[in-house]
Amino acid sequence: MDQTTLNIIVVGLSFCLYFGIAIWARAGSTSEFYAAGRGVNPVINGMATAADWMSAASFISMAGLIAFVGYSNSTFLMGWTGGYVLMAMLLAPYLRKFGKYTVPEFIGDRYYSTAARMVAVVALIVISVTYVIGQMTGAGVAFSRFLEVDVTTGLYIASATVFVYAVLGGMKGITYTQVAQYVVLIIAYTIPAIFISLQLTGNPIPGLGLFSNMAPGTAGAGTPLLVTLDGLVTDLGFNQYTTGSSPWLMALFTLSLMIGTAGLPHVIIRFFTVPKVADARWSAGWALVFIALLYLTAPAVGAMARLNIMTTMWPNGVEGEAVAVDDLPDWFETWQVTGLLGVEDKNGDGLIQYYNESGAGMAELAAERGWAGNELITFNRDILVLANPEIANLPGWVIALIAAGGLAAALSTAAGLLLAISSAISHDLIKSTLNPNISEKGELLAARISMAGAIVLATYLGLNPPGFAAQTVALAFGLAAASLFPTLMMGIFSKRMNSAGATWGMLAGLISTSLYLFAYLGVFFIPGTAWLTSDQYLFGIPPTHFGPIGAVLNFAVAFLVSRATAAPPEHIQELVESVRIPRGAGAAMNK
Repeated sequence: MDQTTLNIIVVGLSFCLYFGIAIWARAGSTSEFYAAGRGVNPVINGMATAADWMSAASFISMAGLIAFVGYSNSTFLMGWTGGYVLMAMLLAPYLRKFGKYTVPEFIGDRYYSTAARMVAVVALIVISVTYVIGQMTGAGVAFSRFLEVDVTTGLYIASATVFVYAVLGGMKGITYTQVAQYVVLIIAYTIPAIFISLQLTGNPIPGLGLFSNMAPGTAGAGTPLLVTLDGLVTDLGFNQYTTGSSPWLMALFTLSLMIGTAGLPHVIIRFFTVPKVADARWSAGWALVFIALLYLTAPAVGAMARLNIMTTMWPNGVEGEAVAVDDLPDWFETWQVTGLLGVEDKNGDGLIQYYNESGAGMAELAAERGWAGNELITFNRDILVLANPEIANLPGWVIALIAAGGLAAALSTAAGLLLAISSAISHDLIKSTLNPNISEKGELLAARISMAGAIVLATYLGLNPPGFAAQTVALAFGLAAASLFPTLMMGIFSKRMNSAGATWGMLAGLISTSLYLFAYLGVFFIPGTAWLTSDQYLFGIPPTHFGPIGAVLNFAVAFLVSRATAAPPEHIQELVESVRIPRGAGAAMNK
């Protein structure tokens, strides 16, 4: 059986499972569509949350960025994991106790303001649309390779797939579909990693293999894997793999990812699906356990894949000959079809040179040998994890499995994001403001139409994404960090924060961060519309790192405006107190 047929069979079976679950768990009411009837077990919810969280950015893109940048991109691991701790401790149980369906609904009721609710709706849509672009991009990459179509066609197929089960099932269908998707994606991620770790180090546990010696018969046998990798990349003029960048920028980006995680609406709404307040905290704990299974493996996947690529391109090291054009491995040829990988023999010597043209000493070496530049001209970071089994010559069924896993990761998160968007439009905009008398059936129809519209918009923007999947997702985290996270925190822990402060704070954070992003990326990511270049960054801060700056502006504006205006009504202050501190807790503690 050829590889394409095997891919179609494995991916097709996984999709049949998802569609079957969506039909079985079809939402029949708004409660089931928005919050799965609040009847999800915390372990199940933790697994679904993990699938919702481990998106194309985590599964497809993160290891690729770690592979090509090294230690500096470990910030993705630290920020995303730390954000869940913040969410579990500071937000999840209190928001569940409040008992609402959506984040804008909480903000509207807590701040007794329709205006605050509408600003939250706008923020949610901007965040979720930006985030879902990364998912559609990742799904398009996976479909393009494994169905052997161009990436645009792959994106259209991904959109049609998520349309079927997300629009049909709502939160109830999405929850149980995500449980199945988690099982598929975690198996798909770990099995190739185990194979490759055994090949390179003889250790079956990838996380331990990363710090083990190279196995006999491999390049650098007997030396630590990371030492071997450092030697290869520096020989080719690249920065040392284990060396980080600016500590200030790494800390800022980690903080952006942490507080952005805690403010993501599509993750927060997962905690509205459990029966009790305590279950919300347990859900977050279980989600961390399930997430850790992938996140402890990702650094090893990135490092080992980079090592395999280097030895593929330079089988005899920098002083030896590069791979001949006619001898490029099969995985090169199959990925070139997608347009995401490309080589060019610039000097016509029949060999493919791979090196950093600006690296120390490489200009002299290139002149001496007649090289005309780096001839690995295109290597999209998003293909690395998907191509990893092929690079390592693993069996065909493993390649098919990684295809199913990558698609599961992208589609599971896309579904959660689309639900957050549709809930905000149908419940917070239409039901609460435009048409309060709409029937439950009409609201459910509006939610499904909203979700379909969001899919169309995400597909359109996904045709011209602002970066790799993880980079696009990082922009969404910055927006969440600057807009929703401060407002939620102040809503729970500050009785004095009023509607005017919250509204103006959200606007300050959202507008400042959006302007900074679009100044660099262009309006709606349209090429040629940007006016800020990388050498014009404010204090050297890249757009992906700007979230904490926007959050500080949000907090500051909210504080100043709230102190200059009237305090919240007494019943709102009592509400905040009751959400944070259960009635009778003080008396119980004094006994």
